[in-house]
Amino acid sequence: MDPKILIVIVLFLNLISSKSTPSSSAHIDLTSYGFPVGLLPNTTVLSHVINKTSGEFSIKLGGACKVTLPRDNYVATYSDTITGKIAKGKISELNGIRVRAFLKRWSITGIRSSGDDIVFEVGLVTMKYPSKNFEDSPACEGQHSSS
Repeated sequence: MDPKILIVIVLFLNLISSKSTPSSSAHIDLTSYGFPVGLLPNTTVLSHVINKTSGEFSIKLGGACKVTLPRDNYVATYSDTITGKIAKGKISELNGIRVRAFLKRWSITGIRSSGDDIVFEVGLVTMKYPSKNFEDSPACEGQHSSS
């Protein structure tokens, strides 16, 4: 094989592997329910369980972390355990994700996927973002204790 072709192949493989594409089954399961993988950070998923009948789920991460949500730059903190109920296009009874806004921490209680948008529910308030902002899982910005 021509050494130049080999170099191009190696560079291409490095480029692909450097992209933040998570390989956990929790990330992949999100897509089967109509959500982008970027709703979960690109961190170690120790375990996850989804009850296919009730939709109840639990995700155990390798540790708590924070990420910055796109557009408005809200800081979201993920606890090491996230629970809730999932159905096609809807996550409800969500526990374990909080967002800092207006000098206060708010729990994200639900997430809806409505076509090209992702809608976050924070109590009675909703925040809408384009789904394309969540195509890639964000890396954790730091380790924090659970809130």
